[in-house]
Amino acid sequence: MSELLTERSARIVAARKLVRRTGRDAAGLFLAEGRQAVVEALADPAGVRELLRGLPDPGPMPADVSDRIRDALAAALADGTADRQCVFEVFARRLPHGRRYGVLAGTGRLLEALPHFRFGDDEIAALREQGLTDARLLDWLADFRFTGDVDGYAEGELYFPGSPVLTVRASFAEGVLLETLALSVLNHDSAIASAAARMISAACDRPCIEMGSRRTHEEAAVAAARAAHLVGFATSSNLEAGRRYAVPTTGTSAHAFTLLHDDERSAFEAQVAALGTGTTLLVDTYDVEQGIRTAVEVAGPELGGIRLDSGDLPTLATRARELLDELGATRTRIVVT
Repeated sequence: MSELLTERSARIVAARKLVRRTGRDAAGLFLAEGRQAVVEALADPAGVRELLRGLPDPGPMPADVSDRIRDALAAALADGTADRQCVFEVFARRLPHGRRYGVLAGTGRLLEALPHFRFGDDEIAALREQGLTDARLLDWLADFRFTGDVDGYAEGELYFPGSPVLTVRASFAEGVLLETLALSVLNHDSAIASAAARMISAACDRPCIEMGSRRTHEEAAVAAARAAHLVGFATSSNLEAGRRYAVPTTGTSAHAFTLLHDDERSAFEAQVAALGTGTTLLVDTYDVEQGIRTAVEVAGPELGGIRLDSGDLPTLATRARELLDELGATRTRIVVT
C-alpha cells in the first residue's frame, strides 16, 4: 500500500534528520540516498526499516556542468582503453590556513544527480556547435549512463589532508566524465559545511540560522542551506531548501518594513499585531538603544527577540543584553546577523 508524502510529512521530516550524524546516532538508523546506495541496502532487506520512493523526475539533468570533453576521452574511445576499469579518489591535498579539519558534505546531492546526469539531444547539438565533431565521442555521450560504484565517507564526517572522502570505481570514460560534477558539488558543499561547523563550535550551543541566499547564486544558496543544516544550523531562511530538503525555515523582518511606516514605533506595533509578542523586532534601523526601548514598550517584557544587523555586533549585543535586562525583558533573545 502506497502513501503520497510531502516534504512536510512526519516520515519525510524524520528521514531527513538522518542526514546529520546526530540524527543517525539518536535514531540508530542510516539513510541510504541515491540509486546505488538503495540497491545495495536492499540486498539485505532484513536491515531495511522503511523504503521511500520519490515521484518520477521531470527529466534528465543536462550534463552541461561537465568541463569541455578532453582530448584524452576521445583518444581513449579510439584506442579501446576507455572501458578499462579504474579507481578515482577524491581528497584534499591541504586545508586552508588555520584549519585543523574539514567536514564532508554534498555526497547526497551527488548521488541524487548521478541517475539523471546525461547528454540529451540539446546538449549533443550544443557540443557540435562548439566544435566537437568526433562521431564516436558524441555517440558515446548520447548513450552515457553511469554504471560504476561510489562509496565514501558519510556526510558530516571529518576529513584531513589525503583522506579519500569519495571513491568512484568505473571505466575510465565514465569516471573521468564525472570528475567535474563530483568536485564541483563536494568542493562547494564541504567548504560550507566546514565553515558552518566552526560557527557551531564558536556559538557554544546557541542556535545558528543560515541566511546567506542573497550573497550567492540561487542554486548554490539551496545547497549551502542544506550543508549548513547538516552540521548543526538550526534553520534557514531559504524556502526552497525547506521544500527540497526539509530544512526547517524561519524568517525575519526587514529594514524596508520599518522605513515603510511613519516611524519605528508604528512598524513595531504593526508587526506585533500581526505576529504576536513572540516575534523578533529589528532594532537597528535608526538608533539601537532607542529601538530596544521602543520594542519593549510595544511588545512588553515578553518580547520574543530583537535583531541587530549592523555595527560592532559584539559590543552592541553586550549592551543590548544589559539594556533588555534593565527593562525587565530578561528572556528576550538577541539575534545578530
